[in-house]
Amino acid sequence: MEPLSEKQIRASFVNCTKGEAARMRLPLDFADLPWQDLAFLGWVDPGAPLRAHLVVPREEGPLGISLRVPSVGRTSAVKSSLCQICLTGHASSGVTLLAAPLAGARGREGNTVGTYVCADLACSLYVRGKRQPKLRAGRQEESLTVDERLARMEANLNGFVSRVTGVPVA
Repeated sequence: MEPLSEKQIRASFVNCTKGEAARMRLPLDFADLPWQDLAFLGWVDPGAPLRAHLVVPREEGPLGISLRVPSVGRTSAVKSSLCQICLTGHASSGVTLLAAPLAGARGREGNTVGTYVCADLACSLYVRGKRQPKLRAGRQEESLTVDERLARMEANLNGFVSRVTGVPVA
């Protein structure tokens, strides 16, 4: 991913108001982000821990999606979970449900879509092997190459983005 400026990031959001985009806080490590290892930028807002944000590179420019983090943890007996974007297995606390208001009028009416994602939104780093999930026991090794896993992750992310925006991603 090419590095983005704060202005580019704030202008990219399609499912929140300009005021909400102006008030969001960027990642604490923004100046030190490993842009070359990121397929998308994702972070939990340090000033509002029940908000998360994704910025996805597109040919026409970055596309930002604002997300809500559930205020109450899942009450499940499941000991492990799978991220629906990168398919990384985590301890149950390593994956969280994120809900995105739909872009446009449907979102203003309160409609949302959700997906289970790595709680730290570091999918790109897990796929590239730059970060390891805390859950190691029973981890399934894959025969796919890193490039194939990145392509799968991007396809899953594009599917989620399409559900939020209502626009198919080519």
